[in-house]
Amino acid sequence: MQDVKQLTVNAIRVLSADAIQKANSGHPGMPLGAAPIGYSIFTNMAFNPKNHMSFDNRDRFVLSAGHASMLDYALYYLFGFGLTKEDLMNFRQLGSKTAGHPEYGVCPGVETSTGPLGQGIANAVGMAIAEDYLANKFNKEGFPIVDHYTYALAGDGCMQEGIENEAASLAGSLKLGKLIVFYDDNDITIEGSTDITFTEDVGKRHEAMGWQVIKVDDANNLVKLNRAIKKAKAEKEKPSLIIVKSTIGYASPLAGKASCHGAPLGEENIVELKKTLGWECAPFEVPEEVLKHCKKFGAKGRRAQRAWKEMFKAYEEKYPELAKEYISWKKMEMPNLAEIEELWQFEKDDASRGYGNTVLNKLAKYIPNLIGGSADLAPANKTNVKARGDYLPTDKSGSNMHFGIREHAMAAICNGMYLHGGLLPYCATFAVFSDFMKNAMRMSAIMELPVTYVLTHDSIGVGEDGPTHQPIEHLAGLRAMPNMRVYRPADGRETTAAWISAVTGKNPSCLVLSRQTLPQLDGTGKNAFKGGYVLSDSDKKTPDIILIATGSEVSLAVSAKTILKEEGIDTRVVSMPCVEDFEAQSEKYKESVLPKAVTARLAIEAGSPMCWYKYVGFGGKVMGIETFGASAPAKKLFEKYGFTVDNVVANAKAVLGK
Repeated sequence: MQDVKQLTVNAIRVLSADAIQKANSGHPGMPLGAAPIGYSIFTNMAFNPKNHMSFDNRDRFVLSAGHASMLDYALYYLFGFGLTKEDLMNFRQLGSKTAGHPEYGVCPGVETSTGPLGQGIANAVGMAIAEDYLANKFNKEGFPIVDHYTYALAGDGCMQEGIENEAASLAGSLKLGKLIVFYDDNDITIEGSTDITFTEDVGKRHEAMGWQVIKVDDANNLVKLNRAIKKAKAEKEKPSLIIVKSTIGYASPLAGKASCHGAPLGEENIVELKKTLGWECAPFEVPEEVLKHCKKFGAKGRRAQRAWKEMFKAYEEKYPELAKEYISWKKMEMPNLAEIEELWQFEKDDASRGYGNTVLNKLAKYIPNLIGGSADLAPANKTNVKARGDYLPTDKSGSNMHFGIREHAMAAICNGMYLHGGLLPYCATFAVFSDFMKNAMRMSAIMELPVTYVLTHDSIGVGEDGPTHQPIEHLAGLRAMPNMRVYRPADGRETTAAWISAVTGKNPSCLVLSRQTLPQLDGTGKNAFKGGYVLSDSDKKTPDIILIATGSEVSLAVSAKTILKEEGIDTRVVSMPCVEDFEAQSEKYKESVLPKAVTARLAIEAGSPMCWYKYVGFGGKVMGIETFGASAPAKKLFEKYGFTVDNVVANAKAVLGK
């Protein structure tokens, strides 16, 4: 007779195998091997399955090895998170809560979408940073308002990805003692044994990065797993990596083989699996005692949430201002930023990265939970908030983050910080290095997280650093990403609009800012919230030609308009700082800016021309760059690639056939 703990572990295994078999798609190997790990985590976590996301002080769990999603779903089902048997039976089907990889906002209990390996580890690091920062800000003696753990479960694939090393290195440096990562070490990936590509000592690597490393030699030993968790919690200064030796596809005829990693076991093998486990229930059925057993942990979590609420009431009485601020941070409250006049005022012409720094420092006064930093480029990105200190291992009070030269992890960590709740993160690097971050930025977009990406040195204006540092295709690539808003402002007021849109929006945003100085232009301001607007209009009701430009090229268009007017060509200048915001406007508004009757159009942007053909049509032309840049002073490069007032005039005439 199996005890209820082992019976529950086996229920996780069988539910996973049955769902994958029914879908004829999925990854059974890890759920079979790591089921005891999942069970041990959930029986040690603080959570309220009936009202999970509303429990501020809940422990977080991230399945970084997202392909093992049925492990997640089996746990959420058994522990009462609201999944039904039918949800399990609809695994990987259209419209199901139980997608092929865990999806935030779709499946109850899922803290973050995971899929690309290693992303979840970085997300977990972000969550642990948020817990650490908020605890330092709000906790008082006798009132541990923010006091919880972040657990993550990773596999061999996660440990091989560069993002895991980046994130783990930062976690160790920051001494994130509330972070506990389980490494399901089963020695198998899709192509076979890890010996063919992965022979490093993962434990020693993490020890070198400042982690406590705990080893469990048998995944099926629940006693050792629980001891490991207790030891991890006892260590306050280091994150903990618990390395657990397991067998992929445990208890099935395919145990230990790569063939069970990413394909259903097959009906015959499932029969053998159930025989080995002594499982007698029908598919998708579990013994009542298992459900009763799991229910106890939910009840324990509900008691923990009630106790936390009582504590918070006492906290409100003793620290009313802090309590009010805590609630405000959690709700992401902020004033009507667009109406704050100082945000729109600038003393001198500057690069848009400089304008951005001015706006950021002003915004920090109105958004106290705005937090972020750069991948070791803050002096160049201009993303330091002067009135605030740094977030350091020795002092957790500052909001200026130092991510180190870890772009990929930086972006995924910001996702985790936002997902935790209470913080509004931003991060920064050079625009050309957005390639390093693209996967994490894509996850921001998939989850619709309002993380702000500050991407400076936006074009060939980078100058002498040459083609390796001059973004060409990047704007087009970022604009191609669903749910991502890309801003390339022309001056200070457009930069203000971009920052306000980013911090008040519902999706991630890229602020693509210049190194070179951009003059303040007449007519910019709140119209920029519409994404595209008439900056300088024609004298006639219907202009002869429309010039559409972004960023540093807007001033070229404005100057060209003056010359064209002298030659009898009536011109409208449209500034288009954000294509996505423009597309969100009404058809009537878009027609008022770009009337269909005017087919003579010239788009001007120092980057790939790809996305502009939509706006210029067959009768127009795009001034862009379809080659890589060169190493030279910025002014020489703009001349070389034709971004001069005279060339704008010449191209406008060419469009008109003059």
